[in-house]
Amino acid sequence: MKHLFTLLTTAILALPALAGGLPPSVLQALKTAQIPTASVSIVVQPVGTAQPLVAHNAAQPLNPASVMKLVTTYAALDLLGPAWTWKTTAWTENGTVDGVLNGNLYLKGSGDPRFAIEHLWDLLRQLRVRGIQKIRGDIVLDRTVFDVPAIDPGAFDDKPMRPYNVGPDGLLINLRALRFTLLPDNSRPRVLLETPSAGLRIDNQLRSGGGCGSNWKDLISVRLIPESNGDRLEFSGTYSARCDEKTLNLSPLPADAQAGGLIRALWQELGRTFDGQVRRGTVAPGSQLIATHESPPLADIVRDINKYSNNVMARQVYLALGNGSGPATAERARQRISDWLNARGLHFSELEIENGSGLSRNERISADSLNRLLLDAWKNPVMPEFVSSMPIVGADGTMKKRLKDSEASGRAHIKTGTINGVKAAAGFALDSQGRRYAVTFLINHPRAQAGSAAIDALLLWIAQRRVGEKNVVLENE
Repeated sequence: MKHLFTLLTTAILALPALAGGLPPSVLQALKTAQIPTASVSIVVQPVGTAQPLVAHNAAQPLNPASVMKLVTTYAALDLLGPAWTWKTTAWTENGTVDGVLNGNLYLKGSGDPRFAIEHLWDLLRQLRVRGIQKIRGDIVLDRTVFDVPAIDPGAFDDKPMRPYNVGPDGLLINLRALRFTLLPDNSRPRVLLETPSAGLRIDNQLRSGGGCGSNWKDLISVRLIPESNGDRLEFSGTYSARCDEKTLNLSPLPADAQAGGLIRALWQELGRTFDGQVRRGTVAPGSQLIATHESPPLADIVRDINKYSNNVMARQVYLALGNGSGPATAERARQRISDWLNARGLHFSELEIENGSGLSRNERISADSLNRLLLDAWKNPVMPEFVSSMPIVGADGTMKKRLKDSEASGRAHIKTGTINGVKAAAGFALDSQGRRYAVTFLINHPRAQAGSAAIDALLLWIAQRRVGEKNVVLENE
């Protein structure tokens, strides 16, 4: 009788928290944001229990934006293993005579998501150590590990030079990005090209003016102008003298032009010469392997993807699941993830995956399915790598500045997602007694960008939960 009284008392005390199916603080935040509850899907479930604590529109398929990366990265960790690596290799047809390579140098990609400048420099340095001083043939870029159509980088949001719009690439170099530093000045702001790119000229037409709000990038226009002696990148618009020094990452060049400019610049910095072209092709039969760069393990790659919501890296990992007897395809990756989910008893009939990154208007999943995925991951041997890849609330990644001085700070690992009309979050959170919850919150609405406060309210509500509310789920079962 005493046990029953305790259950009933705690259930009654907890009822106001779940009035209307959602905590009052969440309902109020949604009301303030003018987002109807019909446009929201939420599941909160204590890890290790059979029933959710909160389940609102749980079965409704919604666009999860970058939260879809949780599906891609969990599948990759489980199917490929946390220690999986990619290898970028260099090949030659002929030997080197007196420091001269009389033939082509081939660089073959494996789809490495994080083959950066320093890794390319290391690979080229290996060639120097092996005695190559001059290349008389071409440098041929072999991207054939992927069989994917070219994409229009401006199709998604009409911002073709933003690095997040870069498509997958079998030989992706430095995320196909150039890094610029902007320095304020009362007369004309300065533009510094930090990433080497032979043949690219910067035409700085920026003016000083305007404020320095969060939209400072939108006040700058960039245009690529092909010329007979190389490409010219024109900067126009305004940059405020009140701004601090800022970094601007852009992807203005096609893949071959970006790779060619970087390779030429680094090869020259190594004191070597090259007179041929940098072009696309395939490794010639009979070529010899002369140098290799091995990527960091998949566990590190997944951390970069989820902490900072890197779209192109997610697409690279997604296609790694599509490798088979031939080049990787998106359809093969999609089928492999579907087969993997089904084999784990995760039958997500509503799931739609287009590219695995969430940068899509077509991808769909329900909060219930995401919740089941999280709970399944918690029991998987790759759980530590998976959970640690998510941003820590108030500490790092895309959650660094949210709930920083609250009770939720440092007590949740949450992957976020944002595109126009979509705001989402999913991951794991601790309450005040250290109990862990799987959390999913999806918003699909024209005012979704105002929904961050509602997501934060839910995380704070979990962080503040007390022992007295522990048995609510048991009473409702």
